[in-house]
Amino acid sequence: MTRPVRRDVLRMGALMAGGLPLLGALPSAAADDHAAGIAGRVRPPRFPDRWFRIDAYGAVGDGTTDCTRAVDAAIRACHAAGGGHVLVPRGRWATGAIHLLSRVDLHLEEGATLLFSTDPAAYLPVVRTRWQGVEVYNYSPLIYAYRQRDIAVTGRGVLDAQGDNAHWWFWIGSGQYGWKSGMPNQRADWAALEQMGEEGTPLDQRVFGDGHYLRPSFIQPHSCENVLIEGVTLRRSPMWNIHPVLCRNVMIRDVSIDGLGPNGDGCDPDSCQDVVIRGTTFATHDDCIAIKSGRDQDGRRVGVPSKNILIEDCEFRSGGGAVAVGSEMSAGVSDVVARRLRMPFDASLDEASVQWILSVKSTSTRGGYIRDVSVTDVSCPAWTYVPFEVTFTYQGGAGGDLYPDVSRLSAKNWSVSGQCDYPVRIRGVETAPVHDVRLTNLRFDQAANQPLIQNTNDVTTRRVLVNGAPPS
Repeated sequence: MTRPVRRDVLRMGALMAGGLPLLGALPSAAADDHAAGIAGRVRPPRFPDRWFRIDAYGAVGDGTTDCTRAVDAAIRACHAAGGGHVLVPRGRWATGAIHLLSRVDLHLEEGATLLFSTDPAAYLPVVRTRWQGVEVYNYSPLIYAYRQRDIAVTGRGVLDAQGDNAHWWFWIGSGQYGWKSGMPNQRADWAALEQMGEEGTPLDQRVFGDGHYLRPSFIQPHSCENVLIEGVTLRRSPMWNIHPVLCRNVMIRDVSIDGLGPNGDGCDPDSCQDVVIRGTTFATHDDCIAIKSGRDQDGRRVGVPSKNILIEDCEFRSGGGAVAVGSEMSAGVSDVVARRLRMPFDASLDEASVQWILSVKSTSTRGGYIRDVSVTDVSCPAWTYVPFEVTFTYQGGAGGDLYPDVSRLSAKNWSVSGQCDYPVRIRGVETAPVHDVRLTNLRFDQAANQPLIQNTNDVTTRRVLVNGAPPS
């Protein structure tokens, strides 16, 4: 099969040979009702008609003058006045970390670009954050808010993190991203943090940042309520792009995310409730949307699930999963509705197409649950690896017996005309079978293999075609 050249090794990893016949999850009416309920609850914050131009506080839009203090002064003045809009006018504005306060909308005028420093020192002092599902004090996300209400990043401007193989990305420790022997990388820091999470090390002793190499997220509201991210374009993130943590009432709409860096997830709601992701375009290297709730023991300690997530009218140009659940989901994920999704083939992209339409991924150490996930009305003329997959061995994750409880998954009205390997691959384990999967009106036109179903209960299909015929 023909594939985009930059994914061959990743996509064509070891596959399980052989398959079992496919046997015709919320019913669609229930999913529609649930989507309507989420949409009805999630309302974007509103701001007073007061405007605070950053150039009035000393910012210079020449692309080189450091505007960090000016942006911060405008935010503080806006907050002190009772709220409003901090305006970033046309121009190129260099900045370090931006910390939002309640009732503040950071608004980028069309033609405005915020250029974020690639100097890690610009993101100190450290802040409370989550790194791959484990709580930590680390470099500040580029745009950050902690325990704030009614905050926004809006407009038609550009947020450019300037990540590349010489800045941020090589910290992953891969030659693909510019790392060479003798250069620093994140491996030792991640191993130490992961162990701290498992051992229950007090959070105030998990301090990284200066001298360490855990890359920050781009935009992270943490423990916030009433969040809006709208209209902006994000480019070249150090790591995850939009990463709400422990938030309620979040709306992300009409955003464009362009980032082919390592772990460059597009949007990762993490232990969040009542989230709408609408009309957003993703061109990423890793998952486009990944719903999370903490990793292993540390995720269970925090114990806050993600639930009531609505994804609609989005376009996925490249990435891992269009909609992924996991792998860090130890506090549970439920009540996810995704509908009207598009995966067009765009030959102009370095990486064209996604690997999965729905990817439910976990390991034997995660625990937790994934239930009531519905994905409907999908158009996918592009190549995909496995459009619908459930796995408990993500990245080899073995060695434990804390498998998640996965149940009530539903896929309906999919047209997958591009090539794929397995159209459906569900691999539970004997001690943790996958329950209640409903597949309805799905068409896979160019599948290399028949569906593979292992250790599942209550899998039903209706009007499913693989290469023009019912599965054999």
